[in-house]
Amino acid sequence: MSSSFKLSAVSVVASLACALAPGMLVTMAHAATPITVTSQSALDGPIRYTVRVTSKQFGNSQETRTIRSGESDDFTWKTVPPGGPVAATDACPNYASLPIDTNGAMIRQTQIRFAPVVATDGTASVQLSFQAQTPHGVKSVTSGGKTLQCPNDVTVSQILRFTMPVNGSTKTLTLNDGTEVAVSAKR
Repeated sequence: MSSSFKLSAVSVVASLACALAPGMLVTMAHAATPITVTSQSALDGPIRYTVRVTSKQFGNSQETRTIRSGESDDFTWKTVPPGGPVAATDACPNYASLPIDTNGAMIRQTQIRFAPVVATDGTASVQLSFQAQTPHGVKSVTSGGKTLQCPNDVTVSQILRFTMPVNGSTKTLTLNDGTEVAVSAKR
């Protein structure tokens, strides 16, 4: 019997890779693109927005958040209306769309969707969607042959488009119902 020396295909490939790798790495390193570092902040960098709502009907709320240009953010505030929550049952029409507390009574709610896009000159073009609901007493409703006492809900919905600088100044808007929304933005 004669002994023979056998090399597997994996061993041959591994040996060739080790022998050729140093020369190939040098060639690859020269082909890399240079990295340029700039000191300018990106237009889509984070910006701190403060949104404040002042309303006789829906109450006062304020919050500060940080988002980037092109993103949107949703603000939701639930508060107890003057006189307290208004009792409601799931038999009331539109019950599923009412803002309710843990006891199932209607409270007031303010929602804002805020969507800014910042231009190269530092001016933000903003679309703001405002929606709010609040109870104003009760109303008699007939449902399934029964007369129910349900919240008399008042709803306001409005979309605003405006521009503002992102230098810390405040832009104040007045909605159709008299609610004021003040927005400030700072990089």
